[in-house]
Amino acid sequence: MADRPRLVACVDFGSTFTKAALVNATTGDLLATASHRTTLESDVLDGWGVALAELVAADPEAAQAEVLACSSAGGGLRIAVVGNEELVTAEAGRRVALSSGGRVVHVSSGGLDRGSTERLRAAEPDVLLLVGGTDGGNAEVLVSCASALAQARWRGPVVVAGNAAVQAEVAALLERARTPYVLASNVVPRIGVLEPGSARAAIREMFLRHVIGGKQLSARTDFTAMVRGATPDVVLTAVELLARGLDAEHPGVGDVVVLDVGGATTDVHSVLEPDASDVDRQGGLSRQVVATVPVSRTVEGDLGMRWSAVPTVEEGIAAGLVEEPERLRRAAALRRSDPAFLPDDEQGRYDDELIATAAVGVALRRHAGRRRVAYGAQGRVVESSGKDLREVDLLVGSGGVLRFDRDGGAARVLRSVTGGADAGWQLPRAPRVVVDRDCVLAAAGLLAAEHPRAAYALLERFGSSRGTCGIA
Repeated sequence: MADRPRLVACVDFGSTFTKAALVNATTGDLLATASHRTTLESDVLDGWGVALAELVAADPEAAQAEVLACSSAGGGLRIAVVGNEELVTAEAGRRVALSSGGRVVHVSSGGLDRGSTERLRAAEPDVLLLVGGTDGGNAEVLVSCASALAQARWRGPVVVAGNAAVQAEVAALLERARTPYVLASNVVPRIGVLEPGSARAAIREMFLRHVIGGKQLSARTDFTAMVRGATPDVVLTAVELLARGLDAEHPGVGDVVVLDVGGATTDVHSVLEPDASDVDRQGGLSRQVVATVPVSRTVEGDLGMRWSAVPTVEEGIAAGLVEEPERLRRAAALRRSDPAFLPDDEQGRYDDELIATAAVGVALRRHAGRRRVAYGAQGRVVESSGKDLREVDLLVGSGGVLRFDRDGGAARVLRSVTGGADAGWQLPRAPRVVVDRDCVLAAAGLLAAEHPRAAYALLERFGSSRGTCGIA
């Protein structure tokens, strides 16, 4: 008798919908999918119960499946960053926070006085990332910030990822104040080097230990047990696997960008291999004071299809991406006033397509770098900033407006941001374009740690024209 396959139900508790995928953890086969509105008004597991029933109807073995989950429900993960200098450690901390799956709700630098502490508290972060100083460098601001937090009786979880030389002193201050904290390696051990890995893991630990239960999304203990991380962090793990692969026998697809268009935000995830000229002898990135990193994410909180439709259209107009602005302004206002609105005619669907085009166009330009010609003492110089996406191999679209498109709308939206430099923006030149129609990115990210081969197999649908991801 053959061994029973090990089944895993991968669940993404989103702010609007709870999405589930039943996966054979041995082969990576996608067996069934289901979704239900996220039941924030009662208990998030109520919606999961309905989705699970759908999975069981498709495959009775789903009732005994292991459950792995991620969550962005209840506002997701809110992170505040406190650092030394605005342009160095505070900016480095902001980049690390974004790559950790959080939405950055506050950034401050130069120390904490009563006013700045009150502004920090008003931002209501779930996790505070405390950074500052290179290893062995400036220590005064990091210590003074820890002292200010202790005096203010800060009770939220703190990740300390600054100057290694004074982390023990910082830890002692927080310990005496009974402030929950965890120590991580310095995100900027030396100027020009950004090392996010340790802090990213620490933020994930704090999210699981303090944030999931603190949001009171469910009264049941099994919710806390099933959640493995914040959804954007889990998705970025999948994007890394998709880009880089597992080993020589399981290669990645190359440089990848994922555009996730939601009702309130548009997220951009990218994994790019750095140019050899960007790498110093110690393996860090050194061309900028705050280095770019191969794995990064940006969250555009003013770009979305419903709650953020109005600023999306305004930003699109300002960027020259919107035709018939007055008509689209009216369409955006309708969607903001009724976030549950679903168009039922061709014009309404076309308006959704135009709003999505504005969202991805502005979001990708903000994420990407730009090339400009400057003139100085040495003559004509081409300056470059940010991430150069021109050689991206694969562009993946996600979000309901792309998954449920009709008549090639997703293709038109995503192709609008390809073709190379536009007014200097370093946009993808000729990527292959696909849509994550089955929401497998979150599932693959959940499987990656314990079932890496299954996660890889699940992502193989993006590596060729086969599969059910829907080639745009």
